[in-house]
Amino acid sequence: MDARLSAKFPFLKEAAGFVAENSVDLEDLLTSEGFSPARMRGRERVLDAINTGEVVYKPLMKDYDCLMEVMSYPYARMLVSVIWDRYLTKRYALGEAVRMNKILSGEDHQTILDVSDELGFKASTDSDGVMHMGFADYLMLASRLKSVDWKLINSDVRSGIVHLPKEKFNRLMQNALQDKIESELPLLPPEEMRQYLEKDAAVVKMALDEAKMRMSPTRGEGMRDEYLPPCVKHLLDASLKGINLPHSGRFALVTFMSALGLDYDAIIKIFSESPDFDESKSEYQIKHITGELNGNDPYTPPECKTMKTNGLCYEPDKLCEKIHHPLNYYRIKSGKPFDKKPSQ
Repeated sequence: MDARLSAKFPFLKEAAGFVAENSVDLEDLLTSEGFSPARMRGRERVLDAINTGEVVYKPLMKDYDCLMEVMSYPYARMLVSVIWDRYLTKRYALGEAVRMNKILSGEDHQTILDVSDELGFKASTDSDGVMHMGFADYLMLASRLKSVDWKLINSDVRSGIVHLPKEKFNRLMQNALQDKIESELPLLPPEEMRQYLEKDAAVVKMALDEAKMRMSPTRGEGMRDEYLPPCVKHLLDASLKGINLPHSGRFALVTFMSALGLDYDAIIKIFSESPDFDESKSEYQIKHITGELNGNDPYTPPECKTMKTNGLCYEPDKLCEKIHHPLNYYRIKSGKPFDKKPSQ
């Protein structure tokens, strides 16, 4: 087994074979002093993802170091799983995927094809090093990328096959690995083994809480009316005066308040002023939008262009002309820099 390849891409079958070759089991990983470096590195992987959005790649040469690197991957996944926070899961998956993308930039085309095959996407390459993949796979992976460069109409498509430079193909594989990791978690050890994760999980949870505080537009201070963009302030005022809002207006208001950290009780209190207020119906709608109802990710607030399309852009001021999202208005007005959320 290729130890260095396994360390670079610990999700490959090659890595599983490397672990089996060294006769490592779960109890060894969680309890043995000999695997302390793997546990330390696993915690580091998760902290890297939280703090920078990228798991740092460390080139390794010795087989022992490679084994520790490989085993740090399942340990990191278990740490994320025992905490089981949607933001953490997405952030970690992104961090591992960005790491892989950067490593792929230095790999030959065959290795890239092996990785894409492992991730469930068939591809090929030609003598010029151009990567080929089916347009359906391309659409699946590129649909979340907003740049016009990724639109199918701007791609080289021939007979249903998209021709891509190596760099763009690797970026799509980043999305593929991110989706794979998210779909595979939570990955929990047996109940009796979880105690061995508690110490590192506490460290990760503390870092996660600090990161969420940095990311929050309000920094945990609650919503301040003086920082609200005109569109949201208008919707809020109308709701508090008992004026019926259109569905698009209610959706925009709930998602905005949820993004600022307001909980269900704070949001429902505002909508209770509406003349057609129905608590059971409103509860269902609000908890569906915020993700509380089914455990999904909360919906994000509409961008400015969507607010304009829905007729919700109200008396824009000079700052509105410089931003593209109501949340950015709030962040600029409050004077608080912010971290980026996990990107797609």
